[in-house]
Amino acid sequence: MQSSQDHSESIAEALEQMHPELAPVREAGGDRVYLVGGAVRDLLLGRGRADIDLVVEGDAAALAERLGAEVTSHERFGTAKVKLDEHEVDIAGARSESYPRPGALPVVKPGADLAADLRRRDFTINAMAIPLRGEVRLIDPHGGEADLATRQLRVLHDDSFVDDPTRALRAARYASRFGLGLEERTAELIREADLSTVSADRREAELRRLAAEENAPEGFALLAEWGLLELRDEGVELVKKAAELLGDDPWQRAAPRDRALLAAALGPVGGEVALAATEPRLPSQAVALAAPHDSVELLLARALGAEWLDRYVGEWRDVSLEIDGSDLIGAGLSQGPALGRGLEEALRRKLDGEVSGREQELAAALEAARRRDGVA
Repeated sequence: MQSSQDHSESIAEALEQMHPELAPVREAGGDRVYLVGGAVRDLLLGRGRADIDLVVEGDAAALAERLGAEVTSHERFGTAKVKLDEHEVDIAGARSESYPRPGALPVVKPGADLAADLRRRDFTINAMAIPLRGEVRLIDPHGGEADLATRQLRVLHDDSFVDDPTRALRAARYASRFGLGLEERTAELIREADLSTVSADRREAELRRLAAEENAPEGFALLAEWGLLELRDEGVELVKKAAELLGDDPWQRAAPRDRALLAAALGPVGGEVALAATEPRLPSQAVALAAPHDSVELLLARALGAEWLDRYVGEWRDVSLEIDGSDLIGAGLSQGPALGRGLEEALRRKLDGEVSGREQELAAALEAARRRDGVA
C-alpha cells in the first residue's frame, strides 16, 4: 500500500509533468492557491487537460496581475482568465453558492474557504484540490479518489440534482467518458431529477457538450436508461452511425458534431427522413434533391441509409461551370431569366456527363437560354 508521503510525491511528480505551465503560479507569492476540479481528476487518471481551474483563498484578480498575463475578469463570479504558455487558466476566488429555487442559477458568495468551495461542486471526482504552494498533496474531503478507483460517480448531497438538474445530464457525460457507474444513492436521486425546472437553453447547452464527446452514443443511452430523455426511434444507433461518418471521408467536418449528434439522438431536423427514402438516378437529380438541405440533415439522411450522398458531398456538390453570365451576354444574350435558365441547364448536363469543357458548356447554355415556347 502506498504511504502518504509516497502518494504526495507521486502527485507532485504528475503535477510537474502534466502542468509545467503552473510553475509561475507557485512562484508568484501571495494567497493560498489550489488546482481544483476536473484538472485534479484528470491528473489522477493520467489524462491531459486543455483547461485549468485554480481557486484562490484571496484575491483572484491580484494573483492574475502578479502573473503578468493578459487578464479577462468576470465580476459576477469573481474570476479571472489568464494565459500561461498558451494554456488558458481560470482563476477564481474561493466561493460558496446557494440556490434560491430548484433549477435557478446559483447565488454566488465570495470570500469562502477552500472547503466551502469544494462542497458546492457536482460530484466527488470533481471536488478535489492540490495546493500549488507548500506541500503538494491531494485534498479530498469527499472521497473522490476512492470513487475513481472503484469507477463510480457520486453526488455530494441529496439535493444536488434539485439545485441544478443539469448535473444529471453532466453525469451521463462523465459516466460515458470515464466508464463510471452510478453510486447506489446517486442512481436513486438521478431518476428523480426534474429537468423542467431549468431553461431549454441550459438543457441544450449541456446536451451539446455531451454530443461533442467521443462516447456520445453511450452517454445518450444512459440518459434514456435513467428516464431523463426520450430518444427518437433507434436514436442510439443513429448517433453511432453519424459519429462514424464524421470520422471518415467525405464527411469529416461536414457538419458540426454537437448539433448533428444531438439531432440524431433526439429528433429530426426536418427533411432527413424523406431525403433518405429517395434514390436519384442521375447526379443532377441528386444535386437538386440534396442542395436545399443543411449539413446536419444531409449527415442524418446518410446515417439513415442514403449512400448516394457520399458522392454528393465528396464530388457532385463541388461541380461548377467554367462559364458564367458574362459569357452568355458576350455571346449576344440580354440580361434576364434566360441567363439563369441557360446556366442551370449547362450545369445539369455537365453533372450528367453530357458536356465537357468550356465550349460545350457555352453551347448548351446558349441553346437552353434561347429556347422559348419550344423554339430554339
